Formats: sequence, C-alpha cells, structure tokens
Amino acid sequence: MNPPIAPKAAAPAEPAAGTALLAKLDSARLFDGKRELIIVHQGEEYRLRITRQEKLILTK
Repeated sequence: MNPPIAPKAAAPAEPAAGTALLAKLDSARLFDGKRELIIVHQGEEYRLRITRQEKLILTK
C-alpha cells in the first residue's frame, strides 16, 4: 500500500498586471552627467556616488 500523497502547496500569487517587482534604470540616465546624487527613502537621505574606479557607493 502506498502512503498518501500530500496536496501540492498553492503557487505564489502572480503580481497584478502592470505591477513590477523590479525597476531597471541605466546609471547614466539616473546620474544625468553628475557623479553623486541624494536618494530620500522614508525620510532619510542616502548619498549614491560613482567612485574614481567607476564603482557605486551608497552611504547614509
């Protein structure tokens, strides 16, 4: 006799049409020729900058 088969878990709900889980932005467009920008998140300011080695650094 075979053991009972457990029911499959429900698949996660798909996001509603037009709802994105991820935004993709080109850094050149985001920085618009500048090397540094301020991002305000929940009332807090964060500084995003491009280093001399062309890396990105985010600091609070």
